[in-house]
Amino acid sequence: MYKKFLVILLLTMGALTNVRAQRPNIVVIISDDHAYQTISAYGSKFTQTPNIDRLAKEGALFTKAYVTNSICGPARATFLTGKYSHLNGFKDNVNANFNFDQDIFVKGLQQAGYQTAWIGKMHLGNHTPQGFNYYSLLPGQGQYYNPDFIETGNVRKHYTGYVSNIITDLSEQWLDQRDRSKPFCLVIGHKATHRTWMPDLQDLDRFEDKTFPLPKDFFDNYATRKAAQVQDMTIAKTMIMGYDLKMFDSEAKAEKEGTIARMTPDQRKTFLDHYNKIYDDLKAHPLTGKALTEWKYQRYMRDYLATAASLDRNIGRVLGYLDKNGLNKNTIVIYLSDQGFYMGEHGWFDKRFMYEESFRTPMVMRYPGVIKPGTRINDFIMNLDLAPTLLDAGKASIPTEIQGQSFLPLLRHQNYQSRDAMYYHYYENGEHSVSPHFGIKTKRYKLIRFYKRVESWELFDLQKDPRELNNIYNTARGQKLAVELKKQLAALIEKYKDKEARVIFDREIN
Repeated sequence: MYKKFLVILLLTMGALTNVRAQRPNIVVIISDDHAYQTISAYGSKFTQTPNIDRLAKEGALFTKAYVTNSICGPARATFLTGKYSHLNGFKDNVNANFNFDQDIFVKGLQQAGYQTAWIGKMHLGNHTPQGFNYYSLLPGQGQYYNPDFIETGNVRKHYTGYVSNIITDLSEQWLDQRDRSKPFCLVIGHKATHRTWMPDLQDLDRFEDKTFPLPKDFFDNYATRKAAQVQDMTIAKTMIMGYDLKMFDSEAKAEKEGTIARMTPDQRKTFLDHYNKIYDDLKAHPLTGKALTEWKYQRYMRDYLATAASLDRNIGRVLGYLDKNGLNKNTIVIYLSDQGFYMGEHGWFDKRFMYEESFRTPMVMRYPGVIKPGTRINDFIMNLDLAPTLLDAGKASIPTEIQGQSFLPLLRHQNYQSRDAMYYHYYENGEHSVSPHFGIKTKRYKLIRFYKRVESWELFDLQKDPRELNNIYNTARGQKLAVELKKQLAALIEKYKDKEARVIFDREIN
């Protein structure tokens, strides 16, 4: 009897061990403000991103990935919780601290036996992170050169070098030191490509000989869009010659702006030598009006893409580490940005609006044995869905309050109900003068309600007007379409329990 019991026990333990062995490791790489328009896997003609492209070729490219709130901290809060901003409590970046007491997916993975870590940019305030066995985080936005990190136990450490490289160094160190008997979930949070777009020294000249075509709507006049008329995020007026484009007439001014304040003498010399030559040429050939605006666009694109080059290179380093250490066969790798970004469309940089360039985000995913190489996923997927998907993949329980849906069945070609519409809500009412708004996107139409700064509705026929230049809300056709779209919007407001939007919506229709 005892022997029979022992055999059963050993078989059970072996089965459990086998189940655990089958659970994938997870690596999620999150960049900051990286536009899908600048990724060659998405057809970009601006640059090549071979390592992001590699993930797409070896896994899936998501053609319709979107965010719930296009701004840095709130996007990460949604990623962690699987909940909209109004329920996870992190609506904007103003005086906000994320509540780590709530359920976040890494806690569920920990309970299921995973080791968890976040390294790099998190940008969720000053509270001590929960749910991570290890963390090494940039304070706030962090610095491109010689940054500080806050490490486990809130120990502050200083590093010399370029931030994207240091984040990868720390990630590899943690992977080397982890408990190899357990599966792991590592989130790598990059600062790149956040403003002020400071390239690694080796990339400073990468795009200097390239001229980029202006977007067709670069000189958009915002004729039918009231909220777009009052924004303050244009390359022409908002982008700063010194702070953004490094055009300083003295080293003292560069120091005062903070651009070179943290650099070593050698870093500083290389950096200033590069930009001083550009500034001297501009002084010798001064520009005004549209010519200056177009010049600023070229400088913006060159710095942004050079910063993105280091990001892609470091993604390649992580993939190389997984290859070298035999982890590539059982590790999910996801790359995404916290949201989209404007690369001169509408004359803008930054994000925030529900228009496509900021609402839509790049996302690629490799899952060996599950995702067939070269897959394109055209379903509506939101950053809201990553938490339940990763819990599902890790065989961990999914909290009932999670609002996203696991798309693991979609990847496995199992029964999956795809969205026919997506809901969005942006709250911040200060930075860049973008009016708060909420709205709905279907496969053909987008309906947006702006409030506070601007009180207006916008409706776009995305099939006829993919660049969202012509607001048809006040036309006879638009009013007819809006009736049904408002019903769908009301249903999503109710589904996602957005009380603030409900009050605004009900006040208007009643």
